[in-house]
Amino acid sequence: MRTILHIMRKEFIQIRRDRRMFVMSFLSPVIQLVILGYAANLDVNNIPMLVCDQDHSNASREFVQRFTSSGQFRLVGYVESPNGIDGPMDRGAASLALVLPPGFQSDIQAHRTVQVQAIADGSESNSAGIGLGYAALIVGQYSQQVLLAAFNRSGANLKLPSINPQVRVWYNPTLKSRNFMVPAVLAMVLLMMTMMFTGLAVVREKEAGTMEQLIVTPIKPYQLIIGKLAPFAALSIVDVVLVLLVATLWFHVPLKGSIPLLFALCLVFEIATLGLGLLISTVAKTQQEATMTTQFFIMQPMMQLSGFAFPIANMPLVVQFVTHFLPLRYFMTIVRGIFLKGVGMASLWRDALSLFVLGCLILGIAISRFNKRLG
Repeated sequence: MRTILHIMRKEFIQIRRDRRMFVMSFLSPVIQLVILGYAANLDVNNIPMLVCDQDHSNASREFVQRFTSSGQFRLVGYVESPNGIDGPMDRGAASLALVLPPGFQSDIQAHRTVQVQAIADGSESNSAGIGLGYAALIVGQYSQQVLLAAFNRSGANLKLPSINPQVRVWYNPTLKSRNFMVPAVLAMVLLMMTMMFTGLAVVREKEAGTMEQLIVTPIKPYQLIIGKLAPFAALSIVDVVLVLLVATLWFHVPLKGSIPLLFALCLVFEIATLGLGLLISTVAKTQQEATMTTQFFIMQPMMQLSGFAFPIANMPLVVQFVTHFLPLRYFMTIVRGIFLKGVGMASLWRDALSLFVLGCLILGIAISRFNKRLG
């Protein structure tokens, strides 16, 4: 144990002397969370809208006002004909165009069906889909109001049957995407800090030639591995504290679950991330190679396939099968469940067990390769 503590002390001294790594260890997670907390936002508001009003009537102006007063759309201008839509849409000045045909008001007054065209910029599929959904809702509400007004004018004492849904949104009542994304950013930051720093620390020893000096000492392989990994595990816990403070105090993301359980499962997640860092150090020969391997072969696939932004259920079955071998997939479910749902081990034990087994497997493979390199 004394040998392990000496190795850990050496690692902390190296981290302290390396000012760039020391600053990155504490400031980088906070900076990344602040930037990604604002950037990783899937909410769509103030959609720039272009209007082609070919009727110029009170009814058409009232219809357009329904869109502008909703808060989801921002009127950027009018065009006289549908041909004028192409230019602003091509420049990105408008994401949605509304075309009202001639005779809009007269058709409504005559109780005839009116065809209104909505043109969306499909190059931004997420914004286009959400914008068309908003537009369909506004049109539906307007149509219902016109229908009720027609019945009232006719004097018919008819009561239209209707279904009034009582919608209740659990876990994220305001439907803010930030509440969904910030816990995921915490998982990504923890993954990057532990995995990359561990890999770089070991590779730096090889570049400086000090790894050979450690090999010829009486230090046993398991002592060297524990002494190299433990300091980064400790630093990652400090990073988790900083990230939690920013998430709850700055972004006001609710933390409904158990904080001790979150820290315990963070340690389970670190078994896999530290193992990945150690595995990278056995493959890479330089720090640049370790960084490139981390970014392109591990970080990017995990970010795309772990459910960070895209639902796993929407992926092809083959890709869904592959996600079962990604530790981040299970930790995403865990961290979001603790943050938003406030669930405990009764609900998370399957993901926690899968994460633990996968982490032990990764760490075991990394230790085996590392021991061979030492031999």
